[in-house]
Parts: sequence; structure tokens; C-alpha cells
Amino acid sequence: MEEKKCLITPEFSSVRLDVFLRSQEPDFSRTHIKDIILSKEITVNGDFVKPHYKLKNGDEVCWQKLVAQDTTLKKENIPLSIIYEDKDILVLNKPSGLVVHPGAGNKTHTLANALLFHTSELSNLSPDRPGIVHRLDKDTSGVMVVAKNNSAHMNLIKQFKKHSIERCYIALVEGKIEFDEGIIDVPLKRHSVDRKKMSVSYADEAKEAHTVYKVLKRYPAVTAVALFPQTGRTHQLRVHLNYLGHPILGDMTYGLKKNFPRLALHAKTLGFFHPSTNDFVKFESPLPKEMKDAMPGVKI
Repeated sequence: MEEKKCLITPEFSSVRLDVFLRSQEPDFSRTHIKDIILSKEITVNGDFVKPHYKLKNGDEVCWQKLVAQDTTLKKENIPLSIIYEDKDILVLNKPSGLVVHPGAGNKTHTLANALLFHTSELSNLSPDRPGIVHRLDKDTSGVMVVAKNNSAHMNLIKQFKKHSIERCYIALVEGKIEFDEGIIDVPLKRHSVDRKKMSVSYADEAKEAHTVYKVLKRYPAVTAVALFPQTGRTHQLRVHLNYLGHPILGDMTYGLKKNFPRLALHAKTLGFFHPSTNDFVKFESPLPKEMKDAMPGVKI
């Protein structure tokens, strides 16, 4: 492959490495470039650095010329459990185990692929994530909203940013939570070693994260709890419950033991203002059987 070298001039001084490379390789997304940097295929002065590394005048950046790949998403006939649909939005019940959108090394068998098969009317603000306004972790099930046009997409994004979206999750966690209700208010950031994980941190780059919880019922070894995220950080509920000392059952990333058939976390309700009518609408997703069976006496 052709090797490319570039000596950084004052024009690019203090610019992030991933931003600089995006300017040099405009046919590739910044996400794709980040993945390549993290896979240690790019050096600065002979060293491997992070995507956020800020370039200095005189730095030498070396990389192999990027070869374009077919990034077109394929339509896939994956069944969808649709709760509601109109010309602007589609609300569905995502099953546990389904990835929401393609990522590095994962271009097929996602919700995005299934949506393309279902309809050609999807927002295209992010071509590799058609219609996707927000996401649930792969192993989290529950209600999601999808945008069918760009206007609806932007409207919903603004609501998520303002934290005006009403959300309730149901979870089963290890042990007995002491208080009937409370607020977990600790900031989160990307884990310093394992970049696929998040961690509690009070570093400057950490972002505020708030979760309200309410105990539904205590059992001998587990607690059923309702969770109301006030912010939408990656893995927020999973990290917050682990921080509380009660990791979610089946969480192999933060709970570290297989004590439930799946991640016992379900997005039960989602409320927001409809992008066209501005009426407040609220949708619910039924609790999965495996979780319902493990929560006798709880009515939701």
C-alpha cells in the first residue's frame, strides 16, 4: 500500500489528529478514521497516539493511503416489533441482542439494516445510521423512536439534548438496594484502559450523569428497580448501578458474572413531543418474559 507522510505546518497546529486526517482523506468518515488510529495503523513522530492527540508544528504524521470500502448499508429482512408509525416517526420494541447501528467490523444484522428493508422513508442526516436518533445497548431491550425524515430527526435530537425526553427503564440488580428511592449523581468518562467501557470519574473531561431510581420490590438476592435517566451517557445505567454496589443482572461487562440469561435491563416507556403536532406522546414496551417471570408480585 502507498505510504503517506505529512509534516505538520502552523495551519494544523493544535488540531486533533482525527480531524486532520479527515481533511486529508475526505472520502472517509471521522468514525472510520478514529477506528484506524485506534488500531495503530497511524503514527505521529513514529509513535502511536490517540485520536484526540493535538498536533504540533513540525510533527510527522505517517499512514497508509486509505482504500475505499463499500459502506453502503444492505437491506435485511429482520422482523420488527412496531408499536406505532406515521409519516414522521416509527416507534418499535427492540429485542435484546440486536445492535442498533453498524460499527467497526459490524456492517450487517443491525436495526438500521432492518429499518431499510421496512421503509425507504428514513432520515439521512447520518447515512450510516438511517433514522437512528438514539440507541440502546445491544443487550438492552425496549422502546425506541426512529425518525422518518430529517425535520423529525432534528426535532427529536433537540429534545434529547434538552433532556426533555421522558424515559423509564426496568432492571433487576444484584442484592437488596437499601433505600426505596434515590439519585445517583456521579460523572462518567471513557475508561482509560478499556475504551469499550465507561467509568466513574471526576476528571475534567468527565461528563455529568444523573439517574433517579425507585425500588419496585426486593427479593432474597435481587431487587427490581425502575430507573429514570436524566442524562443519556453511554452505559450510564449499567455503570451507575455498579457504582451503587448493585450491578444489573446478566451484565458481563460491569457485573462480571453470568447470573441471568441476558442483560436484565428493559426500556419500558418513552415520552416526547411529536415532531409535527407538538403533542406529548408516550409509548410503552411490554416487559420481556424472562424478566417478568423473575419479578413475581410486581405490576408494571
